[in-house]
Amino acid sequence: MKKKIHIIGSGFSSLSAACYLAKAGFEVTVLEKNNTIGGRARQLLKENFTFDIGPTWYWMPDVFEKFFADFDKTPSDFYELEKLDPAYQVYFDKEDSITIPGSLEEIYEVFEAEEKGSSKHLKEFLKSAKYNYDVSINDLVYKPGVSPLELITPVTIGKVSQFFSTIRKQVRKKIKSKKLIQILEFPVLFLGAKPSNTPAFYNFMNYADFGLGTWHPKGGMYKVIEAMETLAASLNVTFKTNANVQEITVNELGEAIGLVVNEEFIPSDIILSGADYYHTETLVPEKYRQYSEKYWDKKVFAPSSLLFYVGFDKKLENVCHHTLFFDTDFDVHAKTIYDSPSWPKEPLFYASFPSVTDGSFAPINKEAATFLIPLAPGIKDTPEIREKYFNIIIERLEKLTNQSVKDAILFKESFCVNDFVKDYNSYKGNAYGLANILTQTAFLRPKIKSKKVKNLFFTGQLTVPGPGVPPALISGKIASDLILKNH
Repeated sequence: MKKKIHIIGSGFSSLSAACYLAKAGFEVTVLEKNNTIGGRARQLLKENFTFDIGPTWYWMPDVFEKFFADFDKTPSDFYELEKLDPAYQVYFDKEDSITIPGSLEEIYEVFEAEEKGSSKHLKEFLKSAKYNYDVSINDLVYKPGVSPLELITPVTIGKVSQFFSTIRKQVRKKIKSKKLIQILEFPVLFLGAKPSNTPAFYNFMNYADFGLGTWHPKGGMYKVIEAMETLAASLNVTFKTNANVQEITVNELGEAIGLVVNEEFIPSDIILSGADYYHTETLVPEKYRQYSEKYWDKKVFAPSSLLFYVGFDKKLENVCHHTLFFDTDFDVHAKTIYDSPSWPKEPLFYASFPSVTDGSFAPINKEAATFLIPLAPGIKDTPEIREKYFNIIIERLEKLTNQSVKDAILFKESFCVNDFVKDYNSYKGNAYGLANILTQTAFLRPKIKSKKVKNLFFTGQLTVPGPGVPPALISGKIASDLILKNH
C-alpha cells in the first residue's frame, strides 16, 4: 500500500515537494488553510485588475527549467515567459534615475556612462559572480543542511575567504559611484540581509540579476503556481483548501501519526510542513519542539513588508514594470529593519507596474500597481500607520516621476505584519523567512528533518536553502529527497 504523506501549506516549496513525492509513488495530500492555493504567492482580483499578492520578480529561470525538466516538462508547457527590457529602473532623485537594460553589453555601457572605468570592474565582479552561481546552483544549494561537511568541496575550499568578507566590501573595493554601488547591493535584499552582513560568496545574486536577466510570466507569478498545481494534479496529488491544521498528533514513541484538521483527526504516515516552521512546532507537544522561543527570538529574520495593491484610472508615466525608489538613505532605513526595529522615517520602496508589460493586469488605459516597503518583523501595524505611509510613498512617486496620480486612484488594498501573521501564521509577521547571513547559512539553519519527531519534515524559507522563489522550489526537492532517503 502507498504511504500517505500530508503536506501543510501550498506555497512554492510545498508544491515542489508534492510533485516529487507523488512521482516517487507516495499518496500525497496538500492541506491549505486559506481558500486558494499558493501560500504567499496568492492572487488578488478586484474590479478587473489582477495583482500578485506576494512575489513579483522572476529571476533564475534555470531553476524553474530544472524543476519542470525533472517531470519531462518545460515552463513553456504551462506559461509564456517574456524577458523584460528594460529589466528595471532605479530612481535616486527627481530626473535622476538609472534604467538597467535587458542585455549585459548595454548594462556595461550604462555603468561606463555613470563612472568611467566601472564597466571593467563590473566584468571582473560578474565573472566571480557567475562562477559562484554555477557552484551554488549546481551543487551547494541542493544540499540538505545536515552537516558542515556539505560546504567543504574542492571548489569552496578555494573560496573560503568569500564567506568571511561581505558583499558590501566586495562591491565598494573598486566602484565609487554611490548609485552604481546601490544597484549592485540591491539584489542581496532578496536574501533578506544587509549587504554589510551578507557573505561575498552571495554575489551570485548579481549574476542572477545582470547575467540571467529579469523575466515576466504572462499573467503573473500566479501562473507558475497554477502550473505547479496542474503538474501536481496530473501526478494524482489531492488538494484541500480551507483545511486548517490544528495539531500534529505524536504517539508515545515520538512518531507523527496524523493531524487534526478542522477538528477532525486524519491519519498519516509522513507529515511535511511548508507552513511557518515556528508555527508548525507549536502544533506538537512542547517536549517535541526542537527550537525554543529564545532560539527564534535571537534569529535574524528577513524583513516583513507593507504592501499596497492599487488600481489607477490612467496609465502612469516615467515608470518601468519594476521600479525602485532609492532616493533616501538605504543604511538609515536598514537600521530600522535590523538594528532597532521601528518604522522608517524616510523609507525606500519598490513598485511593480505589471500592466506596463502585460495587458491582462488592468483594464485598457488603466494601471495596476503594487508598492512594497521593507520593514522590521513584529512592529506595530495599524490602519492609521498604513495610511500615513501610503501618503508618503504616493507623494514621493508623484514628485520623482513628475506627475499627479493621487486623483487617479480607483481603490487600494493593503497587506502588512498583521496579515502575514493572520494569513500565513508567520513568525512576527516576517515576509521572507530567515536572513542568509553567515551564522544562518546551510547547516546552521533549522533542520528539514525533525530531530525529535519521527516522520515529521519541514520545507520552505525558514530552512535550507533560504528566502526567495527559486530557493523554495529547491527546498521542496531537498525535503522530498530526504523523505525518500528515510522511507
